[in-house]
Amino acid sequence: MTAADILKQLKPLGTETYRHALRNHGISEPFYGVKIEDLKRFQKRIKKDYQLALDLYSTGVYDAMYLAGLIADETRMTRKDLQTWLDKAKCLPLVEYTVPWVASESPHGFELARKWIESSKEREAIAGWATWGGLLSITSDDELDLAELKRLLQRVEKTIHKQPDRVRYVMNGFVIGAGGYVKDLTKLALEVGKNVGTVEVDMNGTACKVPYAPEYIQKIQKRGSIGKKRKSARC
Repeated sequence: MTAADILKQLKPLGTETYRHALRNHGISEPFYGVKIEDLKRFQKRIKKDYQLALDLYSTGVYDAMYLAGLIADETRMTRKDLQTWLDKAKCLPLVEYTVPWVASESPHGFELARKWIESSKEREAIAGWATWGGLLSITSDDELDLAELKRLLQRVEKTIHKQPDRVRYVMNGFVIGAGGYVKDLTKLALEVGKNVGTVEVDMNGTACKVPYAPEYIQKIQKRGSIGKKRKSARC
C-alpha cells in the first residue's frame, strides 16, 4: 500500500462537520476532515511502517500527516527525520502532539527534548516541552534524571509567564506530567503548580481550557494513578 493509495481511501471519509472543527483549531488546508477514530483504523491495519510514514507526512495533507505519526516506526526514525517533520509541521497539533509523540518514543527523545526547549523558535520550544511530557509518560523512573527534571520544574516556575501562549501551555503540561507520572516529583510539581498559579493561554476561541496543574495532579492522586506509566506516548 502506498501513500497515494491511502490518500484515495482517506478522502471520502472526511466530513464537513469535522473540517469545520479543524478550521476552528487553526488547521490549514489541505485536509480532508477524517476523524481520528477513522485514522486509527488505518493504524490498526498498517501497524508500523517507517517509509510509508515518511511518504504520508510528505504529502502535506493534514490527515495523512497525523496518520504518519500513528504508524511511524520510532526505532528507525532518525534525528534528521524528526527535525524535518517538525520543520514541515504546518499547524499546532503536529507540533504539539504528532512530532513529540514519535520523538519521545525514539532513541533520540532526550537529546531532542533538551535541544528544542533551548530554541528561540517557538515551534521548537513547544515540541521540546511536549517531548519532555511524552518521555515522562513512558520512561521508567529509574531511567530518568531526577535532578535534571527538578531543574526543569524550577525553570518552568521562573519563566512560564514570560513565554508565548503555546509554550506556556506545554510547560504547564510538563508540570502535570512530572507530578502525575513520577512519584518522587509529585510534591515538587504541586508546589511549582501553586506558585505558577493560573496559566492564561489564548485558545483561539475554542472551548479548550488550560488545566490548573495542582488540581489536575490531585485528581490523579485521588484515582490512585500517580506513577502509572503509559505504554505509548501516542494516542
